[in-house]
Amino acid sequence: MRRLAIVVVALSALAPFGVRAESHFAGPGLYVTGNDTGGIFPYTPAVESNYSQIAANFCARWGRYSKVTSVHRKYGDYVSFVCIDKPWVIH
Repeated sequence: MRRLAIVVVALSALAPFGVRAESHFAGPGLYVTGNDTGGIFPYTPAVESNYSQIAANFCARWGRYSKVTSVHRKYGDYVSFVCIDKPWVIH
């Protein structure tokens, strides 16, 4: 719960700079919270087989790839991920 509070405070601090956090429905009882740089969603045994796909679907909204950074296999904890740009695209 403390991690969630830290994420919420960090995302709200970035709001004046044009960074928006969004909550996206990803299945029954599952919401992904994040923005174009990454996000989190609650871990349940039901997401064990497809948490990478959930992150990939969220990041694909911005044309990015996903990288799962942590999976705490405890009910009520979170799966966190980052969204990364395509490595072969030169900006």
